[in-house]
Amino acid sequence: VCKDFIAALDQCHSQWWGARFMGTCNKAKQELNMCLRKERLDRAARNREVSRERRKKTEAGWQGLEEDD
Repeated sequence: VCKDFIAALDQCHSQWWGARFMGTCNKAKQELNMCLRKERLDRAARNREVSRERRKKTEAGWQGLEEDD
């Protein structure tokens, strides 16, 4: 998903040897960081939802075992 941002940053860095050090690529770097951050937050939200569902199944299983006693 962030491939375009990665390519843009690589292109910026390859244009001039001092681009990394002079801050000319800061905008591309910031855009890449924001894209990666969004991906990470989305992945964490998905993982949290899967975890909640798994926990519900586990709790239901334990509830069923307790009722059998």
